[in-house]
Amino acid sequence: LIISTGASAKYLGLPNEQRLRNKGVTACATCDGAFFAGQDVAVVGGGDTAMEEAQFLTRMCRSVHLIHRRDSFRASKIMQKRTLENPKITVHWNRQVSEVLGGERVEGICLKDTVGAAHDENLDVTGLFIAIGHKPNSDIFKGKLEMNDTGYLEVRPGSTFTSVPGVFACGDVADHVYRQAVTAAGTGCMAAIDAERWLAEHHQN
Repeated sequence: LIISTGASAKYLGLPNEQRLRNKGVTACATCDGAFFAGQDVAVVGGGDTAMEEAQFLTRMCRSVHLIHRRDSFRASKIMQKRTLENPKITVHWNRQVSEVLGGERVEGICLKDTVGAAHDENLDVTGLFIAIGHKPNSDIFKGKLEMNDTGYLEVRPGSTFTSVPGVFACGDVADHVYRQAVTAAGTGCMAAIDAERWLAEHHQN
């Protein structure tokens, strides 16, 4: 058995968010950033992923607004430093997106103050990148396969072997670091080879 159920990006749960997915709302800068070249965009999050997404987008976008609901980041110090020193990134502290604006495509976002000291404000952006984490699609394997504290399946180092003999895992369900199609395809190939060798070995026995 090869498990390749992937991981799902976490979204904000706003009314227009899902309606405008792939119409300006996305959860992958490396996948979709090129579509926003020369435009103003926003990134939501305060961890390393959000910092990486924001910095990546500065290579092609005119400006990047980084929205964070607290007054400090949880990202590593080096990532914070790079982000705060980047002239194309504007940080909006103590703000959360309360609505995604637009008809056929994203035309802006509404920001709400999380501490109640300021009025709501609108930002004119054409892209909204959600970077608040992923959830591995592994619920059905709870209690059956070993996983880490966030639900990613554990595999033996350098392989795709899970904690159960004959069961292999590949792609984003076992990868919380890279989460790219090319790395998922690579581990998929590894899983196929591991499974084939495991079957050959047990057939001989």
